[in-house]
Amino acid sequence: MITVMGATGNTGKKIAEKLLTEGEKVRALGRTEGRLAELGRSGAEILSGDLTDASFLTGAFRGADAVYTLLPTDRRSPDYRAEQDRQGETIAKAIRASDVRHVVALSSIGADLGGGTGPIAGLHAQEERLKRLETANLLFLRPVSFFENFYESLGMIKSQGFNGGSVEPDLAIPMVATRDIATVAARALRERDWRGVLVRELLGPRDLSHSEATRILGERIGKPDLRYVRFSYEDEAQALVQAGVSKSFAGLYVEMTRAFNEGKVRASRTPHNTTPSPFEEFAAELARAYEAA
Repeated sequence: MITVMGATGNTGKKIAEKLLTEGEKVRALGRTEGRLAELGRSGAEILSGDLTDASFLTGAFRGADAVYTLLPTDRRSPDYRAEQDRQGETIAKAIRASDVRHVVALSSIGADLGGGTGPIAGLHAQEERLKRLETANLLFLRPVSFFENFYESLGMIKSQGFNGGSVEPDLAIPMVATRDIATVAARALRERDWRGVLVRELLGPRDLSHSEATRILGERIGKPDLRYVRFSYEDEAQALVQAGVSKSFAGLYVEMTRAFNEGKVRASRTPHNTTPSPFEEFAAELARAYEAA
C-alpha cells in the first residue's frame, strides 16, 4: 500500500494515477471526498479529512509501505510561514507514529537555504524536520517552477493582452512539467530502493525565461507578439492580494522572486536532474484551456 497526500493536486493526482495503472494499491488523501471520487473509481482507497490533523494522517499512513508528502498550505492563510510549520510538524508526527519507512517529500530548489527565499524557506524547515526522524528513509524532490503555474496567467492574458510578474523577463530558470515529477516520485514509491536521505533536483529539459515561455504560449494561442511585462515587487504583491491571497503569502512570494532575480536560488543542470517534457508540448494544453476560458 502506498499513501499519497494531496491526491487531487498537481503532483499527487498524477502520482496516484500512475501507481494505479502500474497495479499498486493506493490510499489517496484529500480534503473533500467528491474531488477524490475519480481516483476511487479507478481503484484507490480514498480518505478525506483534515490534513492538519495528526490523528487522521497517522491512520492514513499506518500500514503503508511508502508515503508521498507535501505541505498543502493555504495561500489565504494570514500567517503562511506559521501554517507551513504547523502542517510540517503534523506530517512529521504522523510519519513517526505510523512507523513509515520510506517517504518521498515534495520540496524545491533553494531548500538548502535557511531564509530569504519566501515560501521555499518553509520547505527547508520541513526537510530539516523530517531528517530528525530516526527510522524513515527520505527522498526530497526539488523541482522549481511548474509549467502548470502558467494556467494562472491565462486570465491576465485574456483580459489584459499580456503576461506579467515580478521575475526578470530574461532570467532563464528551470521549469518542469508535474507529470515528470510524478514519474520520478511514483518509481521511488514503488521501488523503495534507497536508504538514508537523498535529494533529487528536477529541472525540466532546459532553463527557460518568462519572456520565452510567454512567446511560445503566444504562438500557440494565435498571439505571436504576446509580451511578458515585469512588475515591481510592490505591484506584484498588491496584485496577488487583489486576487485573493493573504498579505503574508504575497510578501513571501515576492521575496522568493527577488531571490531568483538576485541569483540566490540556483541549480546546476546534469543529465540526472534533466527531465524530458518540453514546454513547447505543454503549451498546447495551455492553449486549449485558454480557448475554453
